[in-house]
Amino acid sequence: MSNAPVDLLHLLQKMAPELAPLVGAMALASLIVLVSTSFTKMNKVYVQATLFAAAVAAGVSYLFSHQDPNLIIAWNTYAALSVETRFCLSLILIGAVYFGGSMYIAAPEEAETVVMDHGHAASVLSVFRTPACVDTSVSFDVPAELPQDDKVFFEEMLDKLCKEILEDLPVTYELNAEGTEWVGRMMSYTVAGGKMNRGLATLSVRKTFAKLVGHSLNNKERCQAAALGWCIEFLQAFFLVADDLMDDSVTRRGQPCWFRLPEVKTIAVNDSFILESFVYKILKKYFGQEVYYYQLVDLFLETTRQTEFGQLLDLTSQKLGEPIDLSRFTIERYTAIVKYKTAFYSFYLPVACGMIIAGIHDESLYRTAREILLIMGEYFQIQDDYLDCYGTPEVIGKIGTDIQDNKCSWLVVQALDHATPKQRKVLEDNYGRHEPAKIAKVKKLYEEMGLEEMFLKYEEESYARIQELLQHAQDLPTEVFEFLLRKIYKRSK
Repeated sequence: MSNAPVDLLHLLQKMAPELAPLVGAMALASLIVLVSTSFTKMNKVYVQATLFAAAVAAGVSYLFSHQDPNLIIAWNTYAALSVETRFCLSLILIGAVYFGGSMYIAAPEEAETVVMDHGHAASVLSVFRTPACVDTSVSFDVPAELPQDDKVFFEEMLDKLCKEILEDLPVTYELNAEGTEWVGRMMSYTVAGGKMNRGLATLSVRKTFAKLVGHSLNNKERCQAAALGWCIEFLQAFFLVADDLMDDSVTRRGQPCWFRLPEVKTIAVNDSFILESFVYKILKKYFGQEVYYYQLVDLFLETTRQTEFGQLLDLTSQKLGEPIDLSRFTIERYTAIVKYKTAFYSFYLPVACGMIIAGIHDESLYRTAREILLIMGEYFQIQDDYLDCYGTPEVIGKIGTDIQDNKCSWLVVQALDHATPKQRKVLEDNYGRHEPAKIAKVKKLYEEMGLEEMFLKYEEESYARIQELLQHAQDLPTEVFEFLLRKIYKRSK
């Protein structure tokens, strides 16, 4: 029986003195690599390229100048080897060089240690260097135990996020006690109390994709999914505080709009900006070390722009200071308002966020999701317009004002499209006026024209269309969409 391991060991011991120069050269090369890692990426390339090029030049120059006889013997010995042996030796040499180089290039950036705002050290990926910033917090505490019920857990996460934000304000931003107390009350008043459908949808999508691969979310992943959902809810609060002020609304979620409070008024403008800033604070804290962090930031920035452009289309549907012109209320304008003001942030954003943190990269899947979700968003907004007129404040949590606010709503667009000249005259004389009698005339006209029945027909047709799209959606589980669809189909508030 062969004693190959023992023979190989003896051979290596015999060759050790001869291998010393090779080992020394490898050690020198490794030292160059290690030292250069302290440089920036481009400087690292320059340093390594310069030193290794100098090494090659020095080695070649030495060989040509000294012409060691043994080198010629070695070369002749190598040349005398069989073709197969020379090929294998070449493979080993080239493979070792390229394998080592590729592993070094492919390795992730090393972590750097920074001092957090509370004096604790934390590792931050070097790709997330923000030397100009003071707030470098990119880590969070993960509770050992979390509620199993998603809604209960989600609500508790808001308390955790608000506590983290409020504790940080005096430290990182030197906000005094009065300012910190104001922010705490403002968050409680404007962020909490909603249906939370957008945020819960993000958590649901994340769980759905995890389930597909047989994975149950751990506590850290649940916290991240919930934090991302609350980013959307903070974004929603930012939009609503500003929108209520622009529309001069009265109530929101069953209580006076934030700007209606006597101690707030136009301070609500700045408060809306603060709410938006907290979106990115949460993103940075909970996802700053994730490779998809910038995808999330980019998506939130783009969605904010889309929503603001939709709001612009809505606000300029009538020209300020000029007589009411109902001819500007077209289905084309209405569709654009709905798509950009509501559908992107209320439907596409929650699902796209869940897909990003689940590791979905296929652009075609995002396109498919966007197509379905924008249709759902249009359906939702038309429902909202219907409820603004036909819903009761006790149920929907606000007083409908679309008629007196001269809004380009689905109801008035349909009324204008189907009105006789006499009915159009009623709309022109009464729509956009705040007198209760004129508001009542518009509602009576809607009743005469059968707009409620028209909406119910549209609702069934839209639901059927969405179901058909879901059946043909490839590689996307229907559960991704069904959470939101269940929440909006035949809703009463």
